[in-house]
Amino acid sequence: MIETTGTATSQPSAHTKPTPVPPTMRAVIQRTYGSADTLSVETVPVPDIGPHQVLVSVRAAGIDRGVWHLMTGLPYLVRLAGFGLTRPKNPTPGLDVAGRVVAVGSAVTRFAVGDEVFGIANGSLAEYALADQTKLAPKPENIGFEEAAVATVSGITALQALTDVGRLAPGHRVLVIGASGGVGSYAVQLAKALGATVTGVAGGTKTELVRLLGADRVIDYRGEHEYLDGGDHYDLIIDTGGRNPLRRLRRALDPGGTLVIVGGEGGNRLTGGIGRQIGAVLWSPLVSQRLTMFISEEHHRWIDRLARHLADGSVVPAIGRRYRLDQASTAIDDLAAGRAQGKSVIVIG
Repeated sequence: MIETTGTATSQPSAHTKPTPVPPTMRAVIQRTYGSADTLSVETVPVPDIGPHQVLVSVRAAGIDRGVWHLMTGLPYLVRLAGFGLTRPKNPTPGLDVAGRVVAVGSAVTRFAVGDEVFGIANGSLAEYALADQTKLAPKPENIGFEEAAVATVSGITALQALTDVGRLAPGHRVLVIGASGGVGSYAVQLAKALGATVTGVAGGTKTELVRLLGADRVIDYRGEHEYLDGGDHYDLIIDTGGRNPLRRLRRALDPGGTLVIVGGEGGNRLTGGIGRQIGAVLWSPLVSQRLTMFISEEHHRWIDRLARHLADGSVVPAIGRRYRLDQASTAIDDLAAGRAQGKSVIVIG
């Protein structure tokens, strides 16, 4: 059970009748850090709602790298960041969510019972999930719950990497490394929508997805090993791969260009790939290029911006595979092993 305080109030939309909330629900539960084998589906109490929270009847939930990090507790910086030193602070994993509001806290002003929403929740791999009202947005009418469920975490990360951090301008040449993955698949589409010329890097059969996403050029890193040798230069590089040395990335970057490192894959068990990000920040004042890192802001102002792109069709969530709730461990294993392309979704409601 997720420990919260406060009581829920029923504020149904004029067109919607409130749905009774049962006392229990099915949820993915994890009581210790470890592999996907530590996950089980159990019947647990529906979480109590806080004054600023919304209770969502989950229709679908997305799987991203953050779910794997919070499941394994790796790198150990994850634990030190407040997610639990010896075991997960929240026993139900999952962030990305889409569904219908079934109850709202006493101080909630942005949503009412019956609203269809998407965003970031506290434990979305369950039939019901809590979310702060500042981390949700109305679901665009033209997309389904499954598409909405895989949009937020990766979509707003890509949007911030390109705009606030990357300072993307129309006409810029953008290189997206890891273009078939969660953040990468959104970065390709958003960069195109914002007027950039986009080159996407992926491997093997995943290159076809990157073409379908609209990349102007697609590089198969398995066959083109020297794409960072300086033969082509870019105004902005979004690196979601997490393993390319800074010296190689700088070689492909314009003298006044910007590198944005997203995620911290690789590295050791203590810091993961964060060492490379710190190195970029330390080097940046010494060179003409901007070498940056950032932590994505989870707020509806970004989700609202993403929703506009989803509504006008300039961004289409790339769903790779669909799983049931009891297949969540398989979904996470597939992601960790590199078998997933696009975004994986858990279909619940």
